[in-house]
Amino acid sequence: MSAGRGPSGVARRAIRTTLCACGAFYVCLYGLDQPVAATYALFAVVSMAALSRIPGTGDQRAAVLIRTLPAVWLLLTAGTFLAVRTWTAVAGMLVIGFAIAFVAAAGPRAAGAAPGLQLLYILPCFPPYAPDTLVARLGGATFGLVLLILAEKFVLPEPRGTTYRELAAGAAGTAARFAAELGRAPYTLPAAEVETARKVGESLRPLRVEEAERPAGPGLRDRALAHTGLGARTLLGRLVSLPPPPVGQPPVKTGLELLEAVGRSAAETGALLAGTGRATDEADALRRLREEVREAAAREPQPVTEVRGRRRAALLEVADAAVAFATAAELAVRGRRAPLPAGTDSGRFWYAGRRAPRLWWHRLAAHAGPRSVHFQNAVRISLALAVVRTIAGVESLPHGFWAMLAVLSLTRTTVAQTRATVRQALAGTLLGALLAAGVLALVGGHTTVYAVILPLVMLVAFTVGPVRGVGWAQGMFTLVVSFVFAQLAPVTWRLAGVRLMDVIIGSTIGVVFGLLAWPRGAQSELHRAVAVLLAREAETVERTTAAVVAGRRDPAPDDYALQLALSMAESAYAQRQSEPRAPVAGAPDWQAAMITGHHVLWGSRRLLARAGPDLGPGNGERLSGRADGVAAGMRGAAQWAATIPSADGSHGDGPAAVDAAADPTAGAADAAQVPEVIAPSEFFAAQTWLDSLTLDVERVLAPCRAPDPADPAAAAAPQDLLASSDSPDPPSLT
Repeated sequence: MSAGRGPSGVARRAIRTTLCACGAFYVCLYGLDQPVAATYALFAVVSMAALSRIPGTGDQRAAVLIRTLPAVWLLLTAGTFLAVRTWTAVAGMLVIGFAIAFVAAAGPRAAGAAPGLQLLYILPCFPPYAPDTLVARLGGATFGLVLLILAEKFVLPEPRGTTYRELAAGAAGTAARFAAELGRAPYTLPAAEVETARKVGESLRPLRVEEAERPAGPGLRDRALAHTGLGARTLLGRLVSLPPPPVGQPPVKTGLELLEAVGRSAAETGALLAGTGRATDEADALRRLREEVREAAAREPQPVTEVRGRRRAALLEVADAAVAFATAAELAVRGRRAPLPAGTDSGRFWYAGRRAPRLWWHRLAAHAGPRSVHFQNAVRISLALAVVRTIAGVESLPHGFWAMLAVLSLTRTTVAQTRATVRQALAGTLLGALLAAGVLALVGGHTTVYAVILPLVMLVAFTVGPVRGVGWAQGMFTLVVSFVFAQLAPVTWRLAGVRLMDVIIGSTIGVVFGLLAWPRGAQSELHRAVAVLLAREAETVERTTAAVVAGRRDPAPDDYALQLALSMAESAYAQRQSEPRAPVAGAPDWQAAMITGHHVLWGSRRLLARAGPDLGPGNGERLSGRADGVAAGMRGAAQWAATIPSADGSHGDGPAAVDAAADPTAGAADAAQVPEVIAPSEFFAAQTWLDSLTLDVERVLAPCRAPDPADPAAAAAPQDLLASSDSPDPPSLT
């Protein structure tokens, strides 16, 4: 069970939150007689420790909190001054609320901190308008957060899990062993090693990794580490599928040398990732040998036989994957200090040498549109918050920020999920309000009683709530806020009724905007985004193949549309994983579609950078026909992906679209009828790429054409190392 999850992790977090919140509150209220500072100290801790869900260990969360301190000061200041008028407060809620929510596009840490930052802006944005209390507000919030930072580092620390770099280093060791084994007879990997490759590849999928360790941020090292994981999985897949030399013939010496160089480079890359080595000599040697093999192939009398051409093309793909893996790993370890070696595809590693602000802007700009789920979520939450703030200002809603807190904590990405959450929350809040009203009526103005029981109630609230669900969380938090405000000013049992009214108002508005703004969450966007991605893949396949057939080189192709489609599909898929969903029979393999996108992108760039002479009419027609079949399969998969199943589980015209698509394996059958194709090396490089894409398309459509799940033969069908998963790939080039 991951750190920070499960009862033990929740209990540790609850203890730290209670110690810091109550400690800061009591020091400011009873020690310094500063009720304003006490309020902001307590809610700063609750915001960033309970409402926020920053992933990672205590040290990692403390680092995030330190970086967010300037943002906290800025938000408190803006909220304090914008509270002067209702319209300024509402306008600020729209703009600042959107900006905070939209920053979730920057990765799990930013997304985890966003709800807490929202609350810290909301808190000073309500009357009274008191800019003279700004120093007390900033001081209290800072005091509370400093205590929280210290507690995260020193109170009940959690052990850190396996890092993504360590996983990639292990994959590098596996690749080095495979390369050595493929250099010995029988020049293939046994079934046990193929299964090992599948398991290692699965371990590098982000949702198999601790959330704090996922390389999902916009910075250079995170991008490079995501690239490293994808490179490692690609290298393993290429090694597993490497065709053996012809039966009865020894492998070509240069091929064995290339495999040996791949093994040495992978071992060196693993040492670099593990921190046990710093050298990159073997990777440089592999780059030089790869170029020598390519140049030798160009000088070799053309054309060559199919057996020889396919084997050499596959070996060069293995070398290319190993070089990309080594380059990405060096960028991940050394950051901006790592220079790109000469001859490296700058498009593939476009982020090398870029500074953090530019990379952040690149990520956010890519999602600045209504087709991004991050944009949709930010619009939904900012509009709901603005409406609540309008009602609170016009109707003078007492404790109106509780209604906004309800919007923050109860609104989900789908209307069905929001409705279910609100039902539980209202039931819990009602019970909590009844209990709080009883305590307030019995205890009255004896604040000492509230001071004594607050830590216990808070500890139970933050321990039970995350484990037992939103109903328990809302009920217990009602008790917490009632006992807090009972110490700040004289209250009656009616305070519990105000809390219930605010939660009802906030949750109702959350449901309304969940219904009006993208009510199906990421489901509709996932279907659309994957359909667009597959269509872009088909266009790229056709364009690249036409260039290879004509012998046109293009070292810097314009593939931004494919990159953007890949990014949108991955973000929609990642959000979809967090939404409750029923299994849908016949849904495409979303993950395989995204893996295919990476294969299309990288393969296209590699082929266009080294296109050779015109292939001639015969080979050109053969390769074009093969590409047409692959592209038709992609477009058929796109039509299927665009069809959202109806309530009865039917897919409308989707099956017809798939059945009408050309069979992408048709080209393979034609090739099998002509076993000794004679063609230039570029033909076999493109053919190898199209062969791998043919398998990718089949995996995308496999669930759509799947036989009865009860069929044991179907259940036993092998799964690809790179394409079978329920978790998203590392972020694409955006």
